[in-house]
Amino acid sequence: MNTEIGLIAGSLRKESFSKKIAKALLPMAPQGFEFKIISIDNLPIYNQDFDDYNKVPESYTKFRDEIRTIGGVIFITPEHNRSVPAALKNAIDVGSRPAGKNVWDGKPGAVFSSSPGNLSAFGANHHLRQSLVFLNVPAMQQPEVYLPHIDKVWDENGNLNDEEVKDFLQKAVDAYIEWFKKNCSS
Repeated sequence: MNTEIGLIAGSLRKESFSKKIAKALLPMAPQGFEFKIISIDNLPIYNQDFDDYNKVPESYTKFRDEIRTIGGVIFITPEHNRSVPAALKNAIDVGSRPAGKNVWDGKPGAVFSSSPGNLSAFGANHHLRQSLVFLNVPAMQQPEVYLPHIDKVWDENGNLNDEEVKDFLQKAVDAYIEWFKKNCSS
């Protein structure tokens, strides 16, 4: 049975670069592992009243259950105003609640960030890492994955066609799998 690793794209936009990166990563999983894209598109903004008054949206339950079943997670994020997109932060909050039931706990993670510009979502990458520390998600430190000019690496069908980026992503995936093996709690 393969170990499932979740891929979470931090953008809601249909043609987002983060979603394209997640799709490009799917075939890069090595033998014994399987990458699974986990959607955050339908999660209402977290409100503790949902948990406190037993009115948890079905989308929360489905998302929390999906995160529970994976062994680890790769977050793929753009940057919004030098930070993590609200949708991604919301997904992190949904998974961390209610108090004492953090579904992220102990799952080895990685952060891949990208942007059309030069900074490669550096701010989002590091803000996300701050949250992961609190959630007890050991985040891969090397290689750091910053993808600049992400708008220029796709063909007309949305497929990754830049060999240098593809090779870098494969090396990052391979490093993550080694990181996962060293930090897996099972």
